[in-house]
Amino acid sequence: MSNSLDDAEIHRIVQNVVQNVMASSSRESVQSSGKKVVAIGADHGGFELKEGLKSDITALGFEVSDVGTNSKDAVDYPDFAHAVAQIVGTGKAWRGIMIDGAGIGSCIVANKVPGVRAGMAYDISSANNSREHNDTNVLTLGAGLIGVALAKEIVKVWLTTDFAGGRHAPRVDKIMAVEKKYLK
Repeated sequence: MSNSLDDAEIHRIVQNVVQNVMASSSRESVQSSGKKVVAIGADHGGFELKEGLKSDITALGFEVSDVGTNSKDAVDYPDFAHAVAQIVGTGKAWRGIMIDGAGIGSCIVANKVPGVRAGMAYDISSANNSREHNDTNVLTLGAGLIGVALAKEIVKVWLTTDFAGGRHAPRVDKIMAVEKKYLK
């Protein structure tokens, strides 16, 4: 009898772990101390940056809900991007941040979740614009593309920038209308 696991069994185990992490994160968000909750996640490539950003987010006055990963062991970014986006999309977190190697794949995954408007930021201007113009509620970062100091500034700007509304509001409404067409 072989002790090795096939791909389907490994996938099932990962899904169970992600679901358990999401369930515990959801309970934390509901029991929060009145602070706005920021869900954060990463794959193995973003793990160290995620760990470094958590204290900065807390220092800004937010509660952090960490959905994992919890090590540098190889994992699949879609599992964690989905976990972050689902918590935001269901309203259990105010905003979410996902970190992988480039930020692109996680942005794609997050935008599949209803209610999520994810944007990838690679500088201060893109972080500011994504909030002011697009009212993004999930930020994706590429740990392999930006340094720690820049990532900290991007997160600070993104978390503290309000949606400008005005001429941008009808455009965001149009974005959400596209989503609603496909939810029927």
